Amino acid sequence: QPQLVESGGGLVQAGGSLRLSCEASGGVFTINDMGWHRQAPGKQRDLVATITSHGSTNYADSVKGRFTISTHDAKNTVYLQMNSLKPEDTAVYYCTADLQDEYTIVRKYWGQGTQVTVSS
Repeated sequence: QPQLVESGGGLVQAGGSLRLSCEASGGVFTINDMGWHRQAPGKQRDLVATITSHGSTNYADSVKGRFTISTHDAKNTVYLQMNSLKPEDTAVYYCTADLQDEYTIVRKYWGQGTQVTVSS
């Protein structure tokens, strides 16, 4: 059964940077799209960024120009480089991956979440 394992969250001051990582492992699969969502306390879970298997990217307006999503295909890993962090970026960040199994069935998987806290 595939799983996504995230790392890289933490506490940072406003204006600082963090890089989140998420590795997909377990089972036999092909990675389609990958992405990051976030959920702040008392708010809904929102899309932050996505990247397709062809490298096309999409960002929420609130993070454009500050965050960069990328992948390392050989490591089945997606990254989120976060620069110029703001207190409003504080949230639990979740990695997602659309994985296709050997029967060509595509399922969306979620990571366990990693906390990012930006102090003012």
